[in-house]
Amino acid sequence: MARLVVERDADGWTVVVRLAWREALLARRRAVRVPRAWVAATGVEPDWWRAMRGTPVVGRCRPGRFCVGEREHVRGRDFVAVRAGVPVVLLDLRPPAPFARLAVSVPDAGEAARALRPGGDADRDEAGGAEEASG
Repeated sequence: MARLVVERDADGWTVVVRLAWREALLARRRAVRVPRAWVAATGVEPDWWRAMRGTPVVGRCRPGRFCVGEREHVRGRDFVAVRAGVPVVLLDLRPPAPFARLAVSVPDAGEAARALRPGGDADRDEAGGAEEASG
């Protein structure tokens, strides 16, 4: 299952979606990294299939089970790593982000969304290092 983490680097906080090796093969990438400043809004969607917009471009979807990869729609492209039965964290991104939205299934989506919200917990953490938003 994909992991959603917030890491501190030289440029500030970075949101990282790390894919499991099987997901990485299907999506043709190991991770997606975007600066936390590009996160415009966060949300939680309890129904994984509602988090997906558009049509698949890269990756794989298995109806009723999972979807991982890129999806294209009128507003651009989304990156999804969603699984049936697991709530989804939605991160709407600002330009010049490569994606309009990141949608990632994580077990505790509510806590992860609060941690990733602009002005959230990572901004107040002065210790540095990596902070696991959800696992």
